Amino acid sequence: MAEDPLVRDISDTARWVAYYRAQETDRPDPHFRDPFARQLAGERGEKIARAHTFGDKNAWSFTARTVLFDEFITDGVRGGADLVVNLAAGLDTRPYRMDLPRTLRWVEIDLPGILDYKEAVLKDASAVCRLERVRLDLADEAARQETFARIAAGSSRAMVVTEGLLIYLDAAQVASLARDLAAVHPFQSWIVDIASPALMKMLIERGGQMIAAAGAPFKFAPAEGPRFFVPFGWKPVRVASLLKAAARLKRLPLFLRLIALLPERPQPAPDRVWSAVMQLDRG
Repeated sequence: MAEDPLVRDISDTARWVAYYRAQETDRPDPHFRDPFARQLAGERGEKIARAHTFGDKNAWSFTARTVLFDEFITDGVRGGADLVVNLAAGLDTRPYRMDLPRTLRWVEIDLPGILDYKEAVLKDASAVCRLERVRLDLADEAARQETFARIAAGSSRAMVVTEGLLIYLDAAQVASLARDLAAVHPFQSWIVDIASPALMKMLIERGGQMIAAAGAPFKFAPAEGPRFFVPFGWKPVRVASLLKAAARLKRLPLFLRLIALLPERPQPAPDRVWSAVMQLDRG
């Protein structure tokens, strides 16, 4: 009988990421605390992380990405967002662990299996804000358009969050999603992470095969960088490098600390290894 692969589908990558949140939480000086991360990651999440040695050596990037999303979301809520829409929410626990207004409406959208699993693990936990979950395959364009319009009703200013999803889509799929989001007027901001072509090539060479074998190859790393989104109704207004953030957080390994001191443009060359979290506002 064939052995069950560690990464069975794209949802298993959420267990992998949760393991790195657990690692940061367990530190004596954590930049965030996710008390649910280790249970959500489970044994499979830890095994995936240990098998994916490149990711384990670069756990700093997961910490930096998490902190940057936390910061961008906090700033958006303080700026008046009354709704956060988390696309491909996976095992994210921000509605449980962040300091958010009780009146804030938070909507998670993802596949039924991963949301069912998360609900089972968090059944005894209470969210700090108004939390809703929508089971939906985001690849279904008609269904997502209807869902976006429905959940945006009644919101005056909504923020969309997409963490760790876009790299698994191709450029046409990202463009289609960007258009659908821009068509919903309350969706004023969109927080995403992005990688350069050089970084994606390195990720594929150093462990991407395991993810690709599960039907989730890395695809999206536009040569245009943040400018990719402009024709689809979104303007980059804030771009934060993961490398720079990790240096600020004192999470970089020694060999990268000098590199982090070099000046970095928000629009790097495609052949430069680079990744960032950015805020897009309606253009």
